[in-house]
Amino acid sequence: MNCLRRFWVLLLLSLVVMARADAQWTRFRGQNGSGVDTAAGYPVDFSPSKSVIWKASVPYGQSSPIVLGSRLFLTASEGDRLLTICRHAQTGRELWRREIRRERAAKTFKANDPASPTPAADESGVFVFFPDLGLVSYTLQGKERWRHPLGPFRNFYGMAASPLVVGDLVVLVCDQQTGSFVIAVDRITGRQRWKTERAGTTIGWATPMVFRPAKGTAELIVLGTTRLDAYTLATGEQRWWRPFASMGGLGTPVAHGDTILVATLGTNEPFIPAFETVLAKYDKDQDGRLSLQEFRDDPDLGEHFGWLDANNDNFIDTQEWNAAQALGMGEYGAVALRPDNAQGQLGDGAVRWRFMKNLPYIPAPLVYQDVYYMVRSGGIITSLNPATGELLKEGRSREALGEYYASPVAADGKVYLASEEGKMTVLNAAAKWEVLTVNDLGEEVHATPALSEARIYVRTRSSLYCFGTSR
Repeated sequence: MNCLRRFWVLLLLSLVVMARADAQWTRFRGQNGSGVDTAAGYPVDFSPSKSVIWKASVPYGQSSPIVLGSRLFLTASEGDRLLTICRHAQTGRELWRREIRRERAAKTFKANDPASPTPAADESGVFVFFPDLGLVSYTLQGKERWRHPLGPFRNFYGMAASPLVVGDLVVLVCDQQTGSFVIAVDRITGRQRWKTERAGTTIGWATPMVFRPAKGTAELIVLGTTRLDAYTLATGEQRWWRPFASMGGLGTPVAHGDTILVATLGTNEPFIPAFETVLAKYDKDQDGRLSLQEFRDDPDLGEHFGWLDANNDNFIDTQEWNAAQALGMGEYGAVALRPDNAQGQLGDGAVRWRFMKNLPYIPAPLVYQDVYYMVRSGGIITSLNPATGELLKEGRSREALGEYYASPVAADGKVYLASEEGKMTVLNAAAKWEVLTVNDLGEEVHATPALSEARIYVRTRSSLYCFGTSR
């Protein structure tokens, strides 16, 4: 009888966690990457000295926190140690910390770090991706369950796409200079269930989402640097695709009914000069190519040599330069697509609308209460009608004019926007939104905030804050 009673108690607890997980923040940008939470009572005014429920010092990392029930997870790195940390979401107390020493360390661009991808979790455990290691799973109590080695990767700017848990699968997109792929592993065993090569896809950093059409099977929607792809979630088979240009595949697609919404920043003209012009300036030995020593002093592109040198032979040739020059050229913008259970390349008839102004580079778009929001550098905020693309309002958060890396999130009739310099703008959620306040956290923010049960979790460079109203 005691064993039977224990079984039912454990089952009930599991069901409670599962029910709460759907309403909480268990992956990058919460439920299906939407950036939206359903709880009420979120604060408007907060700072390091106001509305702080708790604050904790954390090692550096750009991954976002996630919340499952009473547990908060995040990743970080210290030297060769790759860290997964679990804290009590309501008190901030550290519950456990696990580390893995990496055996390799990819050289990546200074703006990235070894713990950039955000974890994902469900009632069975937490799943983390470290580009210098691969996928790792822990139980909710911190016991390592499995590792699935991946890499090394060829991405000069580093990897950043985050895993997601859907049913019994853990899915991850790995876009790189060559050999890009999307993979699904069994969430319990870590064994590969399917893997699909993304031929012709170059470096990118977008986390996918799941689209569930009214008719047909669930699809994994993946935004890359040159195209948008849909794969059958259960098998990885490609369903449909459409060319999209961007300066790098960034930001999670979002859904609005039967429509998929994406935002990419592109260009109508090459954003780097002709190779002949650059050769005339830097090709000292006149061999028709550029070495690192010849090119390192270029004020705009010198530090990006590793990206331009696609074959990693320490020289940039005409073919590599022209490929980079074409990046971002083509169809781009804030675009609404209705695939209607299509297969193959989507035609122009699938495009419901396109908006070409105030486009974000890194932050994903947000759809909340039938309004589509975008934020870009300079604190420029744009709202559109998600059904028609009609411009509703454009303006600025004038006290937060810097760069934006974190994506907007929303709940309780409010939209939260975090700038790199740590200014968090709060909008009233409306077609004609207004700035309610700008909160200064006093330290840079790269991670997207997490929202759960009327509390805002914000990771700054050295701290993790939990903001909320007294209850």
